[in-house]
Amino acid sequence: MTITCVIMAGGKGERFWPKSRTNLPKQFLNISGNKSMIQQSIHRLEKLVDISQIFIVTNELYAELLKAQIPHLPNSNIIIEPVGRNTAPCVGLASIVIEEKFPESTMVVIPSDHIIENDEGFIKIIKTAVDVAQEGSNLVTLGIKPAYPETGYGYIESSGESTQLNDLDIIKVSKFVEKPDAETAQSYLKSGNYYWNSGIFVWKVSVIRNYIKELMPDMHDVLETMKAIFDSPERDEAIKSEFSKMPDQSIDYGIMEKVSNIYMIPCVFGWDDVGSWTALERINDLDEDGNVIKGNILNLDTKRCIIESNGKLIATLGIEDLIIVDTEDVTLICTKDKAQEVKLLLKELRNQKREQYL
Repeated sequence: MTITCVIMAGGKGERFWPKSRTNLPKQFLNISGNKSMIQQSIHRLEKLVDISQIFIVTNELYAELLKAQIPHLPNSNIIIEPVGRNTAPCVGLASIVIEEKFPESTMVVIPSDHIIENDEGFIKIIKTAVDVAQEGSNLVTLGIKPAYPETGYGYIESSGESTQLNDLDIIKVSKFVEKPDAETAQSYLKSGNYYWNSGIFVWKVSVIRNYIKELMPDMHDVLETMKAIFDSPERDEAIKSEFSKMPDQSIDYGIMEKVSNIYMIPCVFGWDDVGSWTALERINDLDEDGNVIKGNILNLDTKRCIIESNGKLIATLGIEDLIIVDTEDVTLICTKDKAQEVKLLLKELRNQKREQYL
């Protein structure tokens, strides 16, 4: 049984602006530890498979960054998305590349920018997920037991049916649901029957290809057109011209919300998607006033703040619940309750044609 891994690394990490920028997005930054997030992902997956079985889907802008940060990754394992088209086209493109090299493999799909604290626990769960995916045409996902009513994640509803394998619960999924409003998220938390959608998936390459053919036939046709000329000198140009024809759709909406044989394994390895600046409170130690402090900071009577300096002294007095991030050319100051809305600033910068700050 061959396992292949796909790391989705094309995102811009806009909610982590101004540290995450167009030319150096979040997945290439050291957010926690002494490696970038994508280096941590590679290091973790190499405990499961050889580097030749790891593929990274990314934007053309980041190909050289990848080669610099992961020099031992084969160039042919870097899959370039000509344009951003959400996770369904990303998975589809990876599936036909892997189908060519490892046609009978089971495919593990993970985002590039998540924190996982316990690598051994992660590997155990992935190996178990692979075992479940090997049965028939099962699709497997990893769920996170919610700690609070998060509105920024999709959710997975448990059917209540479960079995055990390798001392892990294997739960039959009732349905995937979109990101909820605050009231709905609170009801999900209270019910105890919902899990956060981690965005980590496991399936046989042949199975996901069949589901794409059945449920996303237009995308399947584009993938078949690409695949037909994989051996020709026009391969790269064909991918460029065809890829933009695929729908801008998530794999959750395109596939996972429409099939019944999905199983979920609850994560027990310490997970965070580091989706915005407030995640730093979850993955770092806080000082006695509940602050996350990094860099050259002088703070008095400062409580529950996230402050990061790029070298220049940041002095604070009598403030609470703020995010202050200083970079070479931008300083962000916002309240923590607006952390998920940082992308609005980027939208306004584009409106004002100030792209140099993106």
